[in-house]
Amino acid sequence: MVTIVGYKTYSREDGSEFYALVVQGGVEAVRSQETGRTYLTARQAKVACTFDENTCESLIGTSLEGKIKKVNVEPYEYMIPDTGELVTLEHRYEFISDVDDIIDDHVIAEEAVV
Repeated sequence: MVTIVGYKTYSREDGSEFYALVVQGGVEAVRSQETGRTYLTARQAKVACTFDENTCESLIGTSLEGKIKKVNVEPYEYMIPDTGELVTLEHRYEFISDVDDIIDDHVIAEEAVV
């Protein structure tokens, strides 16, 4: 289960705007690789949508079936907003509906079967 906690406005190349909902999963305990201490966090992901700004605003607090999953991607640089530190990441977080999660876990790609 995830909760819509906000939204973000993006601009297209033609100058028009669209919105993405910010969804957040439940609280997770994570061990710091640097200090070895446990801290609490919640994963977030942005999901593009076709809603206008008023609809996005009204959806804050709504729960959706699904989860936020860590997905490996090509390395990219990211600046940590609080510190300005530039780091290289090889993952992102994506919202996965319960149905998509079941399909991902149980369907074998055709290439793997042949």
